[in-house]
Amino acid sequence: MKDILDAIQSPDSTPADFAALPLPDSYRAVTVHKDETEMFAGLPTAEKDPRESLHVDDVPVPELGPGEALVAVMASSVNYNSVWTSIFEPMATFGFLERYGRLSDLARRHDLPYHVIGSDLAGVVLRTGPGVNSWRPGDEVVAHCLSVELESSDGHNDTMLDPEQRIWGFETNFGGLAEIALVKSNQLMPKPQHLSWEEAAAPGLVNSTAYRQLVSRNGAGMKQGDNVLIWGASGGLGSYATQFALAGGATPICVVSSDRKAELCRRMGAEAIIDRSAEGYTFWTDEHHQDPREWKRFGKRIRELTGGEDVDIVFEHPGRETFGASVYVTRKGGTIVTCASTSGFTHEYDNRYLWMSLKRIVGSHFANYREAWEANRLVAKGRIHPTLSKVYALEDTGQAAYDVHRNRHQGKVGVLALAPAEGLGVRDEELRARHLDAINLFRDDARAQPLAAHGGVH
Repeated sequence: MKDILDAIQSPDSTPADFAALPLPDSYRAVTVHKDETEMFAGLPTAEKDPRESLHVDDVPVPELGPGEALVAVMASSVNYNSVWTSIFEPMATFGFLERYGRLSDLARRHDLPYHVIGSDLAGVVLRTGPGVNSWRPGDEVVAHCLSVELESSDGHNDTMLDPEQRIWGFETNFGGLAEIALVKSNQLMPKPQHLSWEEAAAPGLVNSTAYRQLVSRNGAGMKQGDNVLIWGASGGLGSYATQFALAGGATPICVVSSDRKAELCRRMGAEAIIDRSAEGYTFWTDEHHQDPREWKRFGKRIRELTGGEDVDIVFEHPGRETFGASVYVTRKGGTIVTCASTSGFTHEYDNRYLWMSLKRIVGSHFANYREAWEANRLVAKGRIHPTLSKVYALEDTGQAAYDVHRNRHQGKVGVLALAPAEGLGVRDEELRARHLDAINLFRDDARAQPLAAHGGVH
């Protein structure tokens, strides 16, 4: 691994140099173990601790197949699917790996007693398999997390509809929280040149997810002038949705849970902000009953911020806790677009407010290659910025996942893999200088005031 890192850090390395580097037999990777999937049995979700289930192991370098690439991972990041994997909810990921392994002889590589997790990376291509023409060893890349086979016609209009669509590092093995990752070549995109390794690794999953969910015609199809309600507007997903709304001429109505998070949204450029903790919104009276009076109070507050208008789009991801309110406050003919359920998968809402007002609920899951590429292009141009707040060592990934599980974070948290320090990998200092305040917004906030633990929607 030292020779690989030396080549990456040398300004004189050529593609031939990278192609000639011998691959190691093994590499360090963050894993969960198949024989530990019942370790949290009987515990409430909040008490399940990723620090107990996530390991850093030496694992063999996987076989490289056609259309694939091995990437030296300089940095990665923690997403909510990393938390789900670590606490084995809503199910252990080994079922995904077993089903994938039955697909073909090559896919059988993924069905192992350990799962290398992680759905983001920034790094350097080491090897490409047969049939890869667009990438070569030495290319600096980021990877999106859509893994597809595309043997069925169903996926050729929108690759997210491929019957064999999977999320890399969650439903496949050999993910990005490691020193080496195995990806399909059509997951690769150019690394934004003005960002460090850890900054470049942070946007991938959440930025692409937010782009499809909010901007793409496969999601809400946001247009100029739209009012967009964004739950958790300073969080991993919401911080990108807020930026897309502002960049696209829409008005974000940012829902947060503290004054500090409200200030972050203001510094991103948002003006309409609801601190749901300070204003005391409680949408459930108990475990089984919602309070429509709170929906109405929430809708009234939104109209106060928008000059009397209801929201055109609700950017949903908390799920159970907020979904009834989301359906209620959307304008007639508006759209509730959902990509997750971090507070619970069983959603309840009053269907009268949906059908009689001609509203739509749209499911949105990650992004296709084109959407991911466009989202990454906006980052590379300095139009959308990483919301990286804190960086951990690979050995501390369990703590990073624990902090995300406990909502102790803002934006995204990064993980250094091969990168020996933060701040490396910047190639375009001029572009970086023009956007440095925006790039460092979440980092500066984290340094100024470390977050205490809190619950609820971040």
